[in-house]
Amino acid sequence: MIPLQIIAGYLILLIVLGVVCGRLFKGTAKDYFLASHSIGPIVLLMSIFGTTMTAFALVGSTGQAYKSGIGVYGLMASWSGLIHSAVFFLVGIKIWALGKKHGYLTQIEFFRERFNSNGLGYLLFPILVGLVIPYLLIGLVGAEKIVEVLTKGAFPDLFTESAKFKGGIPPWITGLVISTVVLGYVFFGGIRATAWANTFQTAVFMVMGFLAFWLIADKLGGLGEAIKNVAVDKTTRVDMDKWKFASYLFVPLSVGMFPHLFQNFLTAKSSKTFKLSVIAHPVFIMLTWVPCILIGIWATSAMLDGKPVIPGIFMNNGQENAVLGFMIGKLTSPVITGLVGAGILAAIMSSLDSQFLCMGTIFTNDIVFHKYGKDKFTEKQQIMIARGFIVLIVLITYFLSLGTEKSIFSLAVWCFSGFAGLFPLIFSAIYWKGATKAGAFASVSVTALVWFYLFRESGYASTEYLLWDKVMPVVGIFVASAVSLIIVSLLTQKPDEETLNKFFPKAK
Repeated sequence: MIPLQIIAGYLILLIVLGVVCGRLFKGTAKDYFLASHSIGPIVLLMSIFGTTMTAFALVGSTGQAYKSGIGVYGLMASWSGLIHSAVFFLVGIKIWALGKKHGYLTQIEFFRERFNSNGLGYLLFPILVGLVIPYLLIGLVGAEKIVEVLTKGAFPDLFTESAKFKGGIPPWITGLVISTVVLGYVFFGGIRATAWANTFQTAVFMVMGFLAFWLIADKLGGLGEAIKNVAVDKTTRVDMDKWKFASYLFVPLSVGMFPHLFQNFLTAKSSKTFKLSVIAHPVFIMLTWVPCILIGIWATSAMLDGKPVIPGIFMNNGQENAVLGFMIGKLTSPVITGLVGAGILAAIMSSLDSQFLCMGTIFTNDIVFHKYGKDKFTEKQQIMIARGFIVLIVLITYFLSLGTEKSIFSLAVWCFSGFAGLFPLIFSAIYWKGATKAGAFASVSVTALVWFYLFRESGYASTEYLLWDKVMPVVGIFVASAVSLIIVSLLTQKPDEETLNKFFPKAK
């Protein structure tokens, strides 16, 4: 019961934080969606980093390292550290400048004006929502699995559904509670509450991650002994093909097209606000991923009272999601288990909140306002429309999460691959005057079709799927998107001078 009590206390603390931030809410749509462009460098760094570090980075990376080996760090963390910062610098600052100059709230609004097309916005809306939902899904699944494992035995006579985690809080309760808490502070405080909650939660999960890492290493005889005990063949379980490794560099390009990051970019106080994020983000990724990866590696050989800490069944697809929770629950005290569990939930919720809010913003601004006109709605009505769509997305994600046994790591990579396939669109919109409306339509349509076809071929993330048995599907998606954009743009009518002058002003 101790871990459960600590986690409950943490969730109550978050609700209090949401209430406080709600009191700072100015009651305007601009403040609800963009915090009145008032976010400084530290809060921007923490909110952007917290948004990108979800269950994928903690729960997923630990489970995948247990299955595949230490090479998981090279696949995602090393590439992400470099690519994310480059995207923040090349895309984030440009988007902030254009957004502040022209008053944009969302990606779709930006693309509509850049390519002078209403239809492009209506095409992008279902695709962006469809890709964000799996992102939300991995967060809820991660939270549900962690809480079920950490509370195993707390209610032995009440919750008996799971033979492996008898007595633990079942997924349907955890998902409901987490969704409600996140919905609460997003509902009342908007992006300001989200940014401050993410700052707090990012600090919590980084500190708790280090605490778990240190205590688990100590329980295994110290850092040196824990590493020594890992069998050599298990540190490199998968013989990683160089082409597969290299192809992973395309996956982190997804941050350039995350709708929630786009909105976070627009909250910055000035272009200088990005400097800290560009510099510190790779360091923060290393500090978060290294402990999780090593815990996953140690899980392959960790012994307690002569028995393996992790049952062999966890090598099955989807079961590796429980590895981190098992290691923490078995090798730390109940108090530490509760604190670390709260830290993991902090990482998960720091992504869910931004994504929920973003979906509400897109629906309100790019569907309702665009069709009926913003002037027909009061500030209060604008906010209520966003809140209503957020509730709908929360409900859809919650019901999809129930019974899901997909690998968090695999599901996340597929989700990111879809966004990465759209990266040529955002990059060309900013840097290439020759990108046309027809080219944008071709790029978005081809990305959606190729992604769905390959996703279906993989059994909807049930099995690993490689192109030519060597490279990740993201390569095919990205190349198809870029080639279609370039070829169609070269063959179709160029944007008019008014549009080009708006987005590519001539130097004076």
